[in-house]
Amino acid sequence: MRFIFKTDYVQDIRLAKHGGHHFWYSALLIAMLAAPWIVSEYWLAQLTFILIYSIVGLGLMLLAGFTGLFSIGHAAFLGVGAYTQAVLTNYGMPFPLALIVAGALSAAVGMVVGLPALRVKGIYLGIATLSFGFIVEEVFARWESVTGGNAGIHIKSPNMFGWTLDSGEEFYFLCLVLTVVATLLILNLLRSPTGRAFVAIRDSEVSAQSMGIHLARYKTMSFAISAALAGIGGALYAHKLQFISPDQFDILQSIDLLLMVVIGGLGSVHGAFLGAIFLISTPQVIALSKDHLPTVVAQAPGLQGLVYGVVLIAFVLFEPLGLYGRWLKVRTYLQTFPFYRRGTFKRQKAFQRSDRLR
Repeated sequence: MRFIFKTDYVQDIRLAKHGGHHFWYSALLIAMLAAPWIVSEYWLAQLTFILIYSIVGLGLMLLAGFTGLFSIGHAAFLGVGAYTQAVLTNYGMPFPLALIVAGALSAAVGMVVGLPALRVKGIYLGIATLSFGFIVEEVFARWESVTGGNAGIHIKSPNMFGWTLDSGEEFYFLCLVLTVVATLLILNLLRSPTGRAFVAIRDSEVSAQSMGIHLARYKTMSFAISAALAGIGGALYAHKLQFISPDQFDILQSIDLLLMVVIGGLGSVHGAFLGAIFLISTPQVIALSKDHLPTVVAQAPGLQGLVYGVVLIAFVLFEPLGLYGRWLKVRTYLQTFPFYRRGTFKRQKAFQRSDRLR
């Protein structure tokens, strides 16, 4: 088992804590770069969707996992970015500029939606964001002159100053670069004073305010950054599908996004990626297993929703830390075997919120 003795502050905030991190993350990056020559075109497309949802998951993880603000209408930000990208690209704007505008507009909308977070919290904030999601979906359906209404809108391939990314491999590398940049952005943000303020707000708003943290400023900032990443993910999502319609950004999409971060592991950057893998791979596993299931079960229309519900209940009851929490337990068991203690990760009821004193 590896023990890390920290002797200075720089060592504490270092992204890679030891040589093992350098090795495994470098190996992962090499495998991702080699993926177009290893996997088939279909699985490369699924890997591209995992990267896109990982970007969105990083934003939602920052909001829900590190700031403690839950959004049940996050698909609205995904839709704002997707439609902005589609409209600007179809008008001839280069891809990088359209992507920046899509992220900025989504961030602006996120700041507006974040205003209720200054007054409400918990289930009430969830209801407010859910209502916003319904409003945005209706705008997409009614604003036919711009969005195409329920008929949807087609989007051209990404064009970067004369270079058109019209192949799946080129678009995959584009998504990979943006995912790496978004990950480094979130990791550096979390180890900055701003990221520590987000975590302080999550643990206790009263304690954070007593330390001089401006709640309104940081809550709004968290919503804006989360919405910007969702908008960028939505822009890539639109280019990948090449066609978008309002029903792709409904309440079910928002639930899928929230399910992604909960099952992946709240409060963990790794959880965003694990949740994206679960969200994309589960429908594929269900489709492959239908041949081995009884006909009545295989043809049931709500099979995927049933699987999602069962998995979510199982994680809430038996593994609240998600897939990443389960991996931490497995890793600790392998490192300490045969001296592993069964109660190492025993759930404890720790009340840290000073709001309970109100």
